[in-house]
This record gives sequence, C-alpha cells and structure tokens, in this order.
Amino acid sequence: MTMLLIRRGILRRSFCRSFSTSQSRLSDRKGLVLGVFEKEGEGHHLTEAAAGFDKTISGKLSELLNISGPSLKKGKSRLFYGLHEDFPCVAVVGLGKAEAGVCGAENWDAGKENIRAAVSTGCRLLQDLEVKLVEVDGCGDAQSAAEGAVLGLFNYDQLKTKKKTQVTTQLNGSVDPTGWAKGVAYGEGQNLARLLMEAPANHITPTTFANIIEEKISSNAHQVTIHKRSKAWIEEQQMGAFLSVSRGSEEPPLFLELHYNGSPDSTQPPLLLVGKGITFDSGGISLKPSQSMDAMRADMGGAATVCASVVTAAALKLPVNLIGLAPLCENMPSGKATKPGDVVKAKNGKTIQVDNTDAEGRLILADALCYGHTFNPRAIVNVATLTGAMDVALGSAATGVFTNSDWLWEQLHKASVVTGDRVWRMPLFQHYTNR
Repeated sequence: MTMLLIRRGILRRSFCRSFSTSQSRLSDRKGLVLGVFEKEGEGHHLTEAAAGFDKTISGKLSELLNISGPSLKKGKSRLFYGLHEDFPCVAVVGLGKAEAGVCGAENWDAGKENIRAAVSTGCRLLQDLEVKLVEVDGCGDAQSAAEGAVLGLFNYDQLKTKKKTQVTTQLNGSVDPTGWAKGVAYGEGQNLARLLMEAPANHITPTTFANIIEEKISSNAHQVTIHKRSKAWIEEQQMGAFLSVSRGSEEPPLFLELHYNGSPDSTQPPLLLVGKGITFDSGGISLKPSQSMDAMRADMGGAATVCASVVTAAALKLPVNLIGLAPLCENMPSGKATKPGDVVKAKNGKTIQVDNTDAEGRLILADALCYGHTFNPRAIVNVATLTGAMDVALGSAATGVFTNSDWLWEQLHKASVVTGDRVWRMPLFQHYTNR
C-alpha cells in the first residue's frame, strides 16, 4: 500500500510585464499566446508557431521584441497590441532554455514545467483584458501547453457577483491536436479537485460532494459505476471508526464508491484509490485554533483527488480498472461527538482508543482500507491531507509518500517527473516502530 500526504492547493502566480499601446474592443476579438526561448546574447529564439506568426507580419514581432528590452527570460512576458487584425493583443511568454529537459536536481521535466508556467501567465494576462477566445502556441509540447492554459485560467468565483471573464482556449495551428486534447483533460481533472477544495464547507457537504461527482460522471465520463452508500450501509459494514468521526455533525456521512472498468481484460485486478473525505475538520472536541480553520474545508483533498482521477481516467479511456473510495463526513463538536478517551471498534474488529479527536483521518481511512481489501486490488494508493507535519517537513515543494512497494514508488516517481507534481519518499524504517 502507498500513502500520499498531499498539500492543500496553492495557485502559483507568475511575474509579468505589460507592453501596451491603444486597445480596441479586445473582448470581441481573439488573443494569442506565443512562446520564445532564451538565446545567448541579443535576440530571441522563436518557437515554430511564433516564427510563423512573425513571418505573416513581416518580422514586426521580432523587431518589437528586440527594441522592447533584453532577451525574454523564463517566466517573463510582454503584451503587444495591433500586430495582426485577427489578434488585437498578443502575449509573448518566456519558455527558458530550448534544451531544458529532465532535471535530476529538481526531480521534474523543466522543459514541460516551463511551458505550463509560461502559458498560464500568458492566458491570465489576456483574461485580465477580457479576451474571450485565446489561441495558444503548442510550444513544442501541446499537452503541457494545454495543461498550463486550463490550470492558469481556473478561478473559484462561483459565489461572486463580478466574475472573471470566461476564456475559451484552443491550439494555434494543427500541430498535435491529440496532445492538446489530452492536456485539456488533465487540466480539467485537476481543476475539478481544486473546485471541490476551494468551495466553502457549507456548499460542499458529503452529499453535495457526491452529487457533483455523479454529475461529472454522467456528463463527461463513461464506463464508471457510482455507488453513494448511506449511513445505514456504513452501519451494516460495521465501520465504527468512520461513524465515530461523523457523530458530532448534523450532516450525514456518505461512503462514495466509484468503479471504472477500462481494461479489455475484465479479470485484471483493479488499482484501488482511497481518499480522505473530511469536508470540514473543526478538530471535533479537540478543537483546532480558530485562526485559519476556514482552510479545513479542503481537508477532503484526498477524496477530491481520488474522484477527479477516476473521472479523468474515464474521460481519457485509459485501459485500466480503477476503484475509487471516498469516506465523506464532517468532524464537528457537539453533545453527540466522540470524546477524547473514547474507545471505538473498526470494521476489522479491532478497538481504537481516541486520545485526540483531531486525528480523525486515520479513523475513516482505516475502515475504508479494510473494505477496499475485499476487492483484491493489485495495489492501493491512499491519498490524504492527513497531517500538518508533512507540510513542516516538505513545505509546498513536494508530496510525501510512504510505501512498502519499490515498484509502486518507481511508477509514482516517474509520473511525477513528467507531470511536475513532485513526490518525495519518506522513510519507513524499523527504527520508528515499537521495538
């Protein structure tokens, strides 16, 4: 089994410079994001799409880049207006060095990450100008460019009167439309998890969480079966540890179960994903400090990640069998809440003394994992915002992973290098056990 302790999502913001001339009804026209690589000395190394655009306007883009300042560095950007009648505003973004690739020191593919960050910056610049349609340079990696565009344009403003401009993005040219579509699916999956984690806890209760996932599956995903297990079912399963956490809340607990059968071999054992789903964590009777308690709406980040992963796998029609489990409830103080020192019985029959009711994640996950073993999975990945100690250890740089499987660790690490979501293996030495 492998456990990932994920940090709560933080939107990255890139520094940008604007180069402005007169603007004219930009919202009625298209915007364009183009990339340039760093070049030693003077000048710029344009991407294929940027070079093609520059040719159509008789080299004006190169000329303006040269006179507007030094070579555009990674993460920097410039805006130009009036270069082309179809694109009244063009955002040019720095992609870093053209030869950037997998960096062992950073544990990611720097080239892909540079593209994601740069395209995100360009799309947000044009969104601020209220441009509604943006064409994006594939920058040599259409999938990364699409991810950057979709992730960069995410805003949780559903409850605001004044919302950000809704921007539609599309690939500029016809290079690698398949990669672009895949990147869009990746980005939308991540944004689904971000939306669930950003929403206020009174808008994302266990019931509404499950309803949102059900709606996503019915509209976008295929071959996914969803089971919304009620409190009565949880009681039948004798999930006493899970129920003990939910006792203090007026919101009923819900056990969400997703099955995606994408493998052509129906006998293939599934990969099991289990996510912690505390839709609000007050700490229970062991009440958390009030400062920053509002962030505990995101304590269901594990469940959000697991469910979004299953939805995305189905949208991409991946040839695998997946099962996603998400025990969902609130951890609240009340006259019915579990008290420090109480003893509860888990699904496997073991009793647990609860010394601190703010250690609720391991309780709901214990019962979910016991249930998950009945599916005879080939591997289990457990995802949770389980402890602030992981944030102390790694900060926002990486996700901590505890695993007893070298094979599974290698797969996770290999994937993280490509996606830019870095992971770091934590020790499971015998030294840490009771000897």
